[in-house]
Amino acid sequence: MLETPDSAMSDTVYSVSQVSTLIKGYLEANPVLSDLTVSGEVSNYRHPSSGHHYFTLRDAESALSCVMFRYGRGGEFISDGSQVIVHGKISVYTARGDMQLYVDSARPDGVGALQQAFEELRAKLESEGLFDPSRKRALPVFPAKIAVITSPSGAVIQDIVNVLSRRYPLAELLLVPTAVQGESAAPEIVRAISAVNAMDDIDVAILARGGGSLEDLWPFNEETVARAVYGCNVPVISAVGHETDYTIADFVADLRAPTPSAAAEIVAPDVYDLAREVAGFAVLLLQGTQRLVRDKRVQLEFLLDRMEYRAPDTEAPRQRIDDLLTRAKLAVSRIAEIRRQDVRRLEAQLSALGPSKILARGYSIVRLKDGPVAVSVSDVTAGDMLEITLQDGEVDAEAKAIRLLAGASGGAGKG
Repeated sequence: MLETPDSAMSDTVYSVSQVSTLIKGYLEANPVLSDLTVSGEVSNYRHPSSGHHYFTLRDAESALSCVMFRYGRGGEFISDGSQVIVHGKISVYTARGDMQLYVDSARPDGVGALQQAFEELRAKLESEGLFDPSRKRALPVFPAKIAVITSPSGAVIQDIVNVLSRRYPLAELLLVPTAVQGESAAPEIVRAISAVNAMDDIDVAILARGGGSLEDLWPFNEETVARAVYGCNVPVISAVGHETDYTIADFVADLRAPTPSAAAEIVAPDVYDLAREVAGFAVLLLQGTQRLVRDKRVQLEFLLDRMEYRAPDTEAPRQRIDDLLTRAKLAVSRIAEIRRQDVRRLEAQLSALGPSKILARGYSIVRLKDGPVAVSVSDVTAGDMLEITLQDGEVDAEAKAIRLLAGASGGAGKG
């Protein structure tokens, strides 16, 4: 270890490498310079085949040489002209005596840099084929179980529940909760998608959150989230932000919806449209049966005419044919009646799913005053004003007491 020369050693001669080593030791011993965060504009960027990043970080007055080895994080954000925030330590490259900042991580600085990072990641993933339309999967026509990956609080999940309960109450919804904003959001979203992959009864997934700024939506622009969506076992609908917001997840997903509510309308059909289609098919089936019988009757009559021309004695065969025609008419009538009964039964089943029929059976809908629908005692606190919808009107009421059913779990109230 080279010691600091004192006045008595002023005539000591040092080698160049000794001086470089001495300076390096002083710099690395400084606690500020060994744990340094610096912002600036990148220039003189070089990225050789070794995978390391060499660049200059500058501001209006000064410049600082930097190197980030290939194992550093955030190399995709470094390019000439980009504004970045880097972390690392000051040291000396003793082979040349250069002082430089050894960077271990980099991230964009500001919205402009975020937009640049967005475009760079978009170009990278597109070149890898993650956006290829040919790999996008079709949605199931009649999904039985739909996973919704979103925050458990807020209006998004309530909007999706409301739309699907009205349009397609036959499907089961499974909420896979996750943060949708902040530093923890991206890894939580990845874990939520992994949880969906671990289930074998999910038909389709909706990845959703409300609108926000570019920074708010940034978790959906993370590469880890994009690759998780790409690797999901079931088709994914991305419903992030408003109609004008686009994220990397939108490009990777099998389908993009402009809003969460639109995703709920896209993911499943409307039961009333299905009812009309079934009725239309029943009519077509009846008409087809009648047309077939009519055509066969014409053929039989043609054959009868030929038989009469060739063998005048056709009374017995004609009587047999008349018997067959009579039986055919009865069979057609029975088939038509069966089809009509099928249509009536389908209409009755679909009608029973309507909200008015459910209310007529003694059920009611309870809402908090000017608020959402209460689905659990945990949504209600004693003293809350309630609106109760019955078959033929509404009743305003006040919650006097909260009681759990025997064997039920959960809190006794929201307060």
